[in-house]
Amino acid sequence: MSEEREIALEARAVKASRMFSPSAARNRDPIREAFLALMPRQGTIVEIGSGTGEHAVHIAAAAPLLFWRPGDPDAASRASIAAWTAHLSLENVAAPHAVDASIAGWEAAFDEADGVVSINMIHIAPFEVAEGLIAGASRLLKPGGRLFLYGPFSRDGVHTSPSNAEFDAALRARDSRWGVRDLERDIAPLAESVGLSIVAVVAMPANNFSAAFQKAR
Repeated sequence: MSEEREIALEARAVKASRMFSPSAARNRDPIREAFLALMPRQGTIVEIGSGTGEHAVHIAAAAPLLFWRPGDPDAASRASIAAWTAHLSLENVAAPHAVDASIAGWEAAFDEADGVVSINMIHIAPFEVAEGLIAGASRLLKPGGRLFLYGPFSRDGVHTSPSNAEFDAALRARDSRWGVRDLERDIAPLAESVGLSIVAVVAMPANNFSAAFQKAR
């Protein structure tokens, strides 16, 4: 039986607890390739705000030496993550966690990680979530570990397209605490303040970016 739910600004079909994200279907291949180019190929990856779980299973299936720890504060999303993992019979994806990155000390739920990932989250959350995510990632990562972010970003105070400017305005109209973050002015200084240095920025389809930050060795 299929149904439909609206989560994270889009309607998502649901079948046997698996949610199907239209945006994930469009961008999962480019995100997977950017992740594989920028992030560790083995070890533990902690994902924050996994949503439907489609990105988690798509990347984990392509990198069997990774142990993926996905999760989301939303119960329906956690059910979807678990259902996708079972559907694909993936043994390198853990049961979903319920970590909320806005809560100080969230990283204590995990052992050291080789990588931390957050895809399409920080623009649909208060900036405090980005602050908590990055600070917690710095504490959680092993020396040399990396943080991977994907989503729309402005660059040094300028939107990269008219559609991103319109999207930013729509987000802020929906919730004044949301919005497209600036990679150079908001995110990079925040990362640097907790010992994470930006190592790569990759332009992605539909005016998005992947960005990788590394903890000092």
